[in-house]
Amino acid sequence: MNRPGPRRGDGVDPVLRTRARRRAMQAVYAWQMAGGTTQGVIAQFAHEQAHEIADLEYFEDLVRGVMAHARELDEALLPHLDRSVGEVDQIERAVLRIAAYELRHRVDVPYRVVINEAIETAKRFGAEHGHTYVNGVLDRAALDWRAAEASARGR
Repeated sequence: MNRPGPRRGDGVDPVLRTRARRRAMQAVYAWQMAGGTTQGVIAQFAHEQAHEIADLEYFEDLVRGVMAHARELDEALLPHLDRSVGEVDQIERAVLRIAAYELRHRVDVPYRVVINEAIETAKRFGAEHGHTYVNGVLDRAALDWRAAEASARGR
């Protein structure tokens, strides 16, 4: 059985967060493809989530947040895309929506962590070069949405 990794000073286990993001991407992808209620989508993936040992609370926050704010997230992403949201590959769309939710609503998570996690998730599940697209979109979005944080870190 997989054991949780070391926690940071703030109590967050990065390994469990990564697993939560990956499972959330799968849940958001399933929702994009088939629809459903928030509770139904979460229930569908919660069993696997618990079995895999992940941050269930964070998983649920991501799924609930994306589903509740999908229109707002899509509108915010649009200026950073080279096509309509509907034309973005379903996997990359799910990854971008989750990262957009984190960048806009989870300011406790550093923008570089959000971008790196999104890139790794896109590499694992997306098309061969999908991660480069995700990286470009999120780099531009982070400069827009988290300008103070980006400039404080020297970009």
